[in-house]
Amino acid sequence: MAEGGDELKLLGSWSSPFVTRAKLALAIKGLSYENVDEDVHNKSDLLLGSNPVHKKIPVLIHNGVPVCESMIIVQYIDEAFAGTGPPILPADPHERAVARFWAAYVDDKLVSQWTNSSRSKSRAGAEAMTEMLVAVEALEGALRECSKGKGFFGGDGVGLVDIALGSMHSWLMAIEAMSGAKVFDPARTPLLAAWMERFGSLDAARAVLPDVGRVVELAKIRHGQAAAASTSNNK
Repeated sequence: MAEGGDELKLLGSWSSPFVTRAKLALAIKGLSYENVDEDVHNKSDLLLGSNPVHKKIPVLIHNGVPVCESMIIVQYIDEAFAGTGPPILPADPHERAVARFWAAYVDDKLVSQWTNSSRSKSRAGAEAMTEMLVAVEALEGALRECSKGKGFFGGDGVGLVDIALGSMHSWLMAIEAMSGAKVFDPARTPLLAAWMERFGSLDAARAVLPDVGRVVELAKIRHGQAAAASTSNNK
């Protein structure tokens, strides 16, 4: 039960960075909620009924009413609980628009390429990783612009872009553990490398980010499945 008697329930999965976004927003706002783990291969009636269009996680159910899509959920939490905890979006309309632009960029240029690279060890996977590194360089400039010399995209505190990118923290650490390559290389993107450490040390992040070891094991399983599927298709 959240502050003020609001009932919050989050339908998700421990490993999903999209679900992590909602968890981060809830943690930053200091809101309590019921966490419901979904089996994405055997979706519950509650999930299918709550998100009949996309039929996917995350879904936030607030007093019985569902809200879908990770970044929409984050913004909903910020607006619905404006009087609770620190703001996630800035008050200034232009700064809000800039934050939304870069949050969308994270999804379009970074997360999408991470998804492609994580599902394949082929040439396509390598190309996706290259595209992801190009996006990271653009985000280095965005951090310089948005932070105004402070610690986060949101300035002194965590903002929308921090949540969009920070939700990938455990997966980026897993990439480093598995490949030895730093996605946020201190030599190439020093601001993001420092941001990565800063974000990971936040109380809210430590409370909700997936365990990197578990993520590595899951990534290995997925790579094995992708390799097996590729071998099967080439027969």
